[in-house]
Amino acid sequence: MKFIDKSKIRVVSGRGGNGMVAWRREKYVDKGGPAGGDGGRGGDVYLVADENMSTLMDFKHKSVFKAESGENGGIKNMHGRCAKDLFIKVPVGTVVKDVKNGNIIADLTEHEQKVLVAKGGRGGRGNARFATAQKRAPQFCEPGEPSIERELFLELKLIADVGLLGMPNAGKSTLISRISSAKPKIADYPFTTLIPNLGVVTKRSGDGYVVADIPGLIEGASEGVGLGHDFLRHVERCRFLVHLVDSTEEDPFGNFTKINNELKKYSEHLANLYQIVAINKIDSIDEEKKEKLFAQFRKAEKDVFEISAVTGENLDSLLDFMGEKVDEIPKPATEIVVEEDLGAYNNDDSSFEIFKVAKDTFIIEGGKIERLSGVTDERNAEQVIRFQNIMKGMGVFDALAKKGIKDGDTVIIGNLEFVFYSDEIFG
Repeated sequence: MKFIDKSKIRVVSGRGGNGMVAWRREKYVDKGGPAGGDGGRGGDVYLVADENMSTLMDFKHKSVFKAESGENGGIKNMHGRCAKDLFIKVPVGTVVKDVKNGNIIADLTEHEQKVLVAKGGRGGRGNARFATAQKRAPQFCEPGEPSIERELFLELKLIADVGLLGMPNAGKSTLISRISSAKPKIADYPFTTLIPNLGVVTKRSGDGYVVADIPGLIEGASEGVGLGHDFLRHVERCRFLVHLVDSTEEDPFGNFTKINNELKKYSEHLANLYQIVAINKIDSIDEEKKEKLFAQFRKAEKDVFEISAVTGENLDSLLDFMGEKVDEIPKPATEIVVEEDLGAYNNDDSSFEIFKVAKDTFIIEGGKIERLSGVTDERNAEQVIRFQNIMKGMGVFDALAKKGIKDGDTVIIGNLEFVFYSDEIFG
């Protein structure tokens, strides 16, 4: 399975259903009154963390997710059906960002943790809702609220307790295959590991912790050289690091220094994580080089273990020490700042635009005003007056005046078309 840790998706919540203008018409019931039902609520869109997912691969095949819209209201006070909410599963460790403004919406770090990313539209009220003692036969209803559409950027950061670092061929894949049930690809050439591998290590107490093999760290990784830049983010959530050093290389300590420099360039947080040094492949070097390397790393004030991932030499000691450190070092505090105003609850689309398409013709476009025009019957005087009052409250007529509209000019909004007279509006 290909490992995908970045993806872009588009989510659309459900539109609210329109209210209904209807009347109670039954035999022997005189003047039955208004009986228009409310529209149903549109479906919300949620992202839900699922520990059974390990990659964002699913979103390569499907990138657009739409919730159902609410049904329109009906006659006899029948309300439209509310739509079901849409739940989109993502791996645990997914960071969700809004593409439009770059804000972080959520950091989903726990199984079944969920976040609302697009609120469904509220259903419009039917005319039965507007009946009062003074107005017993309201001739109007409300349109449903619009859907919310958002582009989201998903970025997966693996949830692991321990991160394995090291130059290509340092033996990380071999080590994780020896200490866990993970079965990574192992071969004797650079970049054998092209994806992060996760393995669960069982402590003597029976508890387990997760180790991640982070591939492709070489000099220049923080600037995008090799594979390291793509995967350094997966180290950020680790409690600590185990830095594997290939003792058969010409300058093991120099390689160790290069990788730590890359961590520092990427972030101070990574540079300050506690590290255990594991000098690997000691079965392939002599005692003199072993002693020299041990002295170098001890001088750098590091906890050092000399191991052989192939033969298993000293692995038990390393694992016992790692288990102690997992208990001792808490998970790092998440430094991700989540936006307080998700924007997911904002269904207000009251903005509008006015276009002068001819000498005496103006077209008005906008979500709310077009939806209101869609439930306004131009043959019904009461509905037209209410629509004009709403337009006045929204500032539409003031905006038309600034555009230079004159008495007798034509105004078109959706399917409605009327002639403008200022004395009817402002008189």
